[in-house]
Amino acid sequence: MTDNTHNNNAHLNQKPTINGHLQDKLVRDSITHNQNITAQVQARRSYETNTTLNTGIDAGVENSKRNDFTQVQDLPTGTPQGQQTTMPNHTTSNNANSDTVDNTSAQTAKQTLFNQRDDINNPHTPDTDGNEETHFGYKTVNKAEKQARVADVFTSVAKKYDIMNDLMSFGIHRLWKRYAISLSGVRAGQHVLDIAGGTGDLAKVFSREVGKNGHVVLSDINAAMLEVGRERLINAGCNNVDFVLANAETLAPFDDNSFDLVTISFGLRNVTDKDAALKSMYRVLKPGGRLLILEFSKPIFEPLSKAYDLYSFTALPIMGKLIANDSESYQYLAESIRMHPDQQTLKQMMQQAGFENCDYHNLTAGIVAVHRGFKA
Repeated sequence: MTDNTHNNNAHLNQKPTINGHLQDKLVRDSITHNQNITAQVQARRSYETNTTLNTGIDAGVENSKRNDFTQVQDLPTGTPQGQQTTMPNHTTSNNANSDTVDNTSAQTAKQTLFNQRDDINNPHTPDTDGNEETHFGYKTVNKAEKQARVADVFTSVAKKYDIMNDLMSFGIHRLWKRYAISLSGVRAGQHVLDIAGGTGDLAKVFSREVGKNGHVVLSDINAAMLEVGRERLINAGCNNVDFVLANAETLAPFDDNSFDLVTISFGLRNVTDKDAALKSMYRVLKPGGRLLILEFSKPIFEPLSKAYDLYSFTALPIMGKLIANDSESYQYLAESIRMHPDQQTLKQMMQQAGFENCDYHNLTAGIVAVHRGFKA
């Protein structure tokens, strides 16, 4: 990184003095801002769809029933085919009489409270994977369950995600993303896929860089996160971006050889089968296309590693409780970082998926790394 970036990094590493009153104000301002944006977007939707929707239907109920994200026919010519419309069916005990529901069915209902769109195209089912297990943070769960559990985490934190990122990293995450973008080589007229793009930090920059002749697809497996990103980018006037629910393991909505650049920022560690995801990213890239992965990694300085562990497993859950009223989700996020492959292992996984000229760049002494690879 440049000296300027290093100096900025040092400056942002100084812990801000945020008292309880300021935290409360940040939360209130964020909620008000999100409500205002939501109202604007809903008004725009109502205007655009008033010829097909009964205006007497309550907007909140209608929004919960229909798919609000980009459809196949809405994508411009030359971009990949849009999102799939078929989703697995889930059974819940919502209609059961409360005095007849036993502990087992109650537990099942608790596990299926996530938005069903978040389980789109889940390749892991009891039929395909049986009882095969994987990690969910430090816990061990069936592969078929992990996607839903991750969905619960990000549905819970979506509205406070940006505030928490700023507080947890003291703003340094913006420098990490800026550096990753500097390695992207993105140019006017290109097509970009931002996987697990969430609230749209990278997609917003790519939208500007590719210009009116380019195109950006912001995809995420989580409907709540994607909704936040869409509201932000629509409000910012990004009219060359589509928003697609997609599973990183399959990227089923997208054709082969569709994108000049594929990025995934702080999302790969939550994927159940990372090898499958890397192969899918290779598939949708055009020959000569580039993959960028920005993700937490392994600190290369042992004393920093110990301090980082202490901070992650004490401060993060506390901040999650105070700001997002959810300590468990941030406990999982800390654990998921520790379970993610280190720099060299991820580089080897990219090579096994077919990528060439793979390299990585450590940021903040390896707390974060940017991996880069190319499709021949």
